[in-house]
Amino acid sequence: MLTVHDLSMQFGPSALFSRVDLQFTAGNCYGIIGANGAGKSTFIKILSGELEPTSGSVELDPKRRMSVLKQNQSLYDSYSLLDTVIMGNQRLYDCGREKDAIYEKPDFSDEDGLRAAELEEEFAELGGWEAESDAGRLLQGLGVDASLYGCLMAEIDPRLKVKVLLAQALFGHPDVILLDEPTNNLDLASVVWLEDFLMDYEGTVLVVSHDRYFLNNVCTHIVDIDYGKIKMYVGNYDFWYESSQLMQRLIRDQNKRAEQKIQELQSFIARFSANKSKSRQATSRRKLLDKITVEELPASGRRYPWVGFKAEREPGKDRLTVTEVSKTVDGVQLLNKVSFIVGREDKIALLGKNELAVTMLYKILMGEEEPDSGSVKWGASIQPTYFPKDHNAFFEGDMDLIEWMRQFSADKRESYLRTFLGRMLFSGDDVYKSVRVLSGGEKVRCMLSRMMLLGGNFLLLDQPAYHLDLESIAALNNGLEAFKHNVLFTCHDHQLTQTVANRIIEITEDGIIDRRCTYDEYMHLLRESV
Repeated sequence: MLTVHDLSMQFGPSALFSRVDLQFTAGNCYGIIGANGAGKSTFIKILSGELEPTSGSVELDPKRRMSVLKQNQSLYDSYSLLDTVIMGNQRLYDCGREKDAIYEKPDFSDEDGLRAAELEEEFAELGGWEAESDAGRLLQGLGVDASLYGCLMAEIDPRLKVKVLLAQALFGHPDVILLDEPTNNLDLASVVWLEDFLMDYEGTVLVVSHDRYFLNNVCTHIVDIDYGKIKMYVGNYDFWYESSQLMQRLIRDQNKRAEQKIQELQSFIARFSANKSKSRQATSRRKLLDKITVEELPASGRRYPWVGFKAEREPGKDRLTVTEVSKTVDGVQLLNKVSFIVGREDKIALLGKNELAVTMLYKILMGEEEPDSGSVKWGASIQPTYFPKDHNAFFEGDMDLIEWMRQFSADKRESYLRTFLGRMLFSGDDVYKSVRVLSGGEKVRCMLSRMMLLGGNFLLLDQPAYHLDLESIAALNNGLEAFKHNVLFTCHDHQLTQTVANRIIEITEDGIIDRRCTYDEYMHLLRESV
């Protein structure tokens, strides 16, 4: 359906990717992955026609319609929510507008009547009479209240704009859907609804996402941008990741009998093929996996940072006690008598629909804000280390990376700091880069490095996965799982939250919901209570 032939993209002297040949077919969902800067968003823009490639072509049957998730939230500010969604099928929207304009004419002519009849026929063929109800169902699925459908986009919360633009991309049964980070800023219920929608979608879907759980649920194929190439593999993200690790071990260990490794790989393929799932796409994926050969498995050259937290001091029995903490800001109550005690084994995921409330609690715990009432008591032996959601203030100076890291390290030697930075993927002259010019992902890796160097025995992290690529999120996930002491964290990455947390605390308008369980178990309890 969508074909890429001999595609190359070059900026200046360096090529993002070259000589790419791919075919995307109906009924499949393709997850596009790659390190930050590899060219994922550029590839999507080339497919959509927003960017011209250096060479090669993208071909789509002229009878087929492509829909793209728009990134410019102010583009539709003068339109209502309902109209914005319907504009996902621009021809349908234009047809309806022209038809309505003709009927509103005070001097309706015979020619107008003929034109209106043509438009009525086309409008019906395009599904125009069901357009508003279809758009409403999409908005309802994404959690947008029906009372807002007539409001202008300029009047609504930016978080709702994201949902409206996503509904626009899904509207009208497009043949090809291109989604660049569709789960960003979506609440869990909306993400679950989107997963269900895409798993049952009969068209072709290409999606860029850093959410491993989402990629695992919806993808039949992984499109990997690596080595300046773009290659396609059957299976979801976990299958791609585990098979790439196996292939890397095979490549590194050339002295062992190849046949033994091949048997291991074939056993791995069979194990994944046997996985059960209710989705139609998963059934299709199993059939594809059954036919895969060892030669078709990936051998990625992707680099993973090393994230490991080690406490300098063993914590005592008392960890953290929060008693009836309340806080109101600008007349809005963010925290209402929040109370909890952190036990010795607790790794707590802190949730909340109001992210300002969640961040405020972190600030109060760290002494950056005072509660209106209530108290926070840390154990005498506890050394908390904090990753703030907004950490730009840490990077306002003109220091290079070596100098910046030296502030937090007991070992001041440059050789030691170079080695540490190398494990966090800063090598060569990168260590002399000014902290002012670091990207969002590089700043996050620096803040994680700071936490590691400080050696705290209680970790607090407010959205540490923002700006990180899949490799860095996986490394952070492993580091938090391996940490032996307390963690209090907030993260939109489903897999990280599920594998790290053994207790869930959700901040609500009435206080908190506190459950000692995994993230998936908590969500199951919530669904049962609805």
